[in-house]
Amino acid sequence: MSPARGRPTVRAIATDIDGTITDGRRRLHAPALHALQRLERRGVPIVLATGNVLPIALAYHRLIGLSAPIVAENGGLLYDPRRDRVLRLAHRTVALRARKLLKRSGVRSKLLFTDRWRETEVALEPELDVEAARRVLRREPVDVVPTGYAVHLIERGRGKLPALARALRPYGLAPADCLVAGDGENDVEMLAAAGWAVSFRGADPRARAAADYVARSSNARGLVEALKRVNVVGRSLPR
Repeated sequence: MSPARGRPTVRAIATDIDGTITDGRRRLHAPALHALQRLERRGVPIVLATGNVLPIALAYHRLIGLSAPIVAENGGLLYDPRRDRVLRLAHRTVALRARKLLKRSGVRSKLLFTDRWRETEVALEPELDVEAARRVLRREPVDVVPTGYAVHLIERGRGKLPALARALRPYGLAPADCLVAGDGENDVEMLAAAGWAVSFRGADPRARAAADYVARSSNARGLVEALKRVNVVGRSLPR
């Protein structure tokens, strides 16, 4: 079947997890799972690019049956399942120093439950005063990134986009070859570099502004909606 005219064409998918392949209660959405499984069988690389920790991302990766690398901790970690190898792309010492400075300054912050498993960043509860934290840390080489689920302290310049670019290299692809789906501030750079960027009703305003297509539906329903509006070319095999 020839590609539908007027639709964008992509060769890979990069998607956030929470609120993107899950519903509003962070439960995996079966139609989105099935859509990704169909694309995987066609040889389409599907990169999970999340702010969550690698153990959680890896569980989703295996449950869906994916084979492409995982971007975790907002680009701090890159997991290559072919080699069973984890690359650390950010230094947690930078984030830990930032957390100490926040505590000394009196900015109230509480560690997120999953912070105990993080290797390259620090994750704080979303109630953190983000603007106050940014003022305290303005001279530090750290980004303060709210996602709606947490506020992340991560070494500056180590977001999802550079990790995604690295994940795609074995396929001879780049972010411009991808449909990128995301709903948070931590997805904005990745969305801006995408071949076709997808966000959702109710997503962060900056994510919606960076998108080529804002789905009428929220969360994973919006991803299923968007996938129906794009031509996806398969058989991009790793070198």
